[in-house]
Amino acid sequence: MVSSLSFSSLGSIGKTSLALDLIAQKQRALGANLANVDTPGYVRRDIDFSQYLGGATSALETKLAQKMGPSPMFQYEEEVNINPTQELTEMQKNSILYTMATRRMSNIITQMKTVINVGK
Repeated sequence: MVSSLSFSSLGSIGKTSLALDLIAQKQRALGANLANVDTPGYVRRDIDFSQYLGGATSALETKLAQKMGPSPMFQYEEEVNINPTQELTEMQKNSILYTMATRRMSNIITQMKTVINVGK
């Protein structure tokens, strides 16, 4: 479940953990959209990260937030036909975000190990 904490109150591990949570939620929404492509009356769901990036502190996070603008976490589109190609493209983008976030978490852990080993 996604925490309601802002980025400014989190450390690097917290920010990366929140990003991974958001990426997982988006993947679930995209998967549900694809699974319901032929379901009559199904309303497409999506997750926009900009709400959480608005309180970001790094230059990259701030630029992303300014470009994306504020929005609710879940967006529901009214009676829009789901385009499987668009959903698969969004899944690929989400996969890239996941790879970046996991690499960031790995780097944080490596840095922590280095600090611990240097202190011995």
